[in-house]
Amino acid sequence: MAKSKYSEETKMAVVLEGLRNGSSIAELCRKHGISDALYYRWRDQFVEGGRRALSGKLGSPDEELRRKVSEYEKVIGRLTVQNEILKKTFPG
Repeated sequence: MAKSKYSEETKMAVVLEGLRNGSSIAELCRKHGISDALYYRWRDQFVEGGRRALSGKLGSPDEELRRKVSEYEKVIGRLTVQNEILKKTFPG
C-alpha cells in the first residue's frame, strides 16, 4: 500500500471541515487540492473508525494481529494433534 502524502491530522481536519462547513464539498476539495472521491473515502474511513470505536470493537492493530495469531496457533495445534492420531491409526 502506498504511503499517503497527507498526514492523519490533515485528513481529519479536511473531513471535519466538510462535516461542519456549510460550503460545498466541491469547493472544499478545490481549496485543499484533492478530488471529491478522495474526500468521500476519507470521510467514510473517519465515520467507520468512529463507529468501531463506539461499538467497542476498536483495538490497536497490534491487538488485532495478536488475536489472529492466537487463533491460528489454536488451529495449528488441533491439526497437529489430528495428524498425529492419523499417523498412529494408519501407519505408513
